[in-house]
Formats: sequence, C-alpha cells, structure tokens
Amino acid sequence: MADEAQTVRMVKCVKLGKELPGLDRIPWKGDIGKRVYEHVSKDAWKMWVDHSKMLLNEFRLNPMDPNSQKIMEEQMEQFFFGDGSKPPEGFVLPKH
Repeated sequence: MADEAQTVRMVKCVKLGKELPGLDRIPWKGDIGKRVYEHVSKDAWKMWVDHSKMLLNEFRLNPMDPNSQKIMEEQMEQFFFGDGSKPPEGFVLPKH
C-alpha cells in the first residue's frame, strides 16, 4: 500500500491551465527537462508521450540519434511552451 504521508507535487500546468499533479522526476535532459518538470502535469506529459510517438514514426526519428533528439526537444518546446507541436505536413490523425 502506498505511503499516505507522501505528498503529491502539484504544478500549475502550462498545457492544461490548471493545478494538477506534477511529474515524479525530470523527464528529459537539459533546460527543457527542468522546465517540463516545473510546469507540466502528469496528464499533459501523457499527451506529449502519445504525440511524440506519432512524431517519431512520421519523421522516422531514432531516439538514440542526437539530431532526432534535437528535433524532439524543439517539438516538445512547441507542444508545451509554444503554439503547439504541429503534425508533419500531410499527416492525417488516425480515426479511432
């Protein structure tokens, strides 16, 4: 059973615009990781993870490649702190 005394770290989520539980640890290296940790909720991070899978597939990125990581950082910056990450040109969301 979880320790009830453990407090949930709350953040004012930049993506969802409300006070929500924050991430348990810094999710990415560098300044962007720290900013995400301080300003992004677990819920918004889950949205990013789903979005990032689409980006990795559509752009055919390799998560181990430094150039791919740079592209992902730029997309993450836009997703959380810019005007939103754009899908690749011509991308159509799959119908559920």
